[in-house]
Amino acid sequence: MEVVAVIDFETTGLSPAQGDRATEVAAVILEDGKVVDRYQSLMNTGVRIPPFIESLTGISNEMVRRAPPAAQVMQDVSDFVGDRPLVAHNASFDSKFWDAELARIERSRRQEFVCSLLLSRRIFPLAPSHKLGALVEYANLPVAGRYHRALADAEMAASLLLCLEGELRERHQVSEVSVELLRRIQRVPKGQLKKCIARELSR
Repeated sequence: MEVVAVIDFETTGLSPAQGDRATEVAAVILEDGKVVDRYQSLMNTGVRIPPFIESLTGISNEMVRRAPPAAQVMQDVSDFVGDRPLVAHNASFDSKFWDAELARIERSRRQEFVCSLLLSRRIFPLAPSHKLGALVEYANLPVAGRYHRALADAEMAASLLLCLEGELRERHQVSEVSVELLRRIQRVPKGQLKKCIARELSR
């Protein structure tokens, strides 16, 4: 698989369209089956964190008050990631915040996301849940730190991506797992994985 950047946000809520903002971002660079570089920073957007989010993430209003401004952090993480393909667990959530926070510094995303949540639904259909924590347990992956902190979640999403790639190689005999193939798999209906792979192998 090509070199990819796995990202994760912690936020004040679910939707940038409703005024929610990021509180922390992390990105890990995955190359040749291992994490080769990491970026993590809290970010100050001047928006209050609701109490239930504070208790979920452990990120307090005091912590973000002391953090660098969001514009600086987004510039740094955007430079860190570059044009590499982006991966996130539940990418529909992270991509919204990535795009919204980038737009504030007048940048825009050039690459598509791969979603490890959509992939896991197709490759691990029997998993009891497709939340990150449940999949880490299901696939017996290492717990990288506290859940709902950006760097730990990005590291665990990276482990999960490698695990899903391994499953495609071993169980489905796909010798070359490309980012393009992963994007195709995440778009097919859940029961169509074998057909999608058969089409790929016959190319």
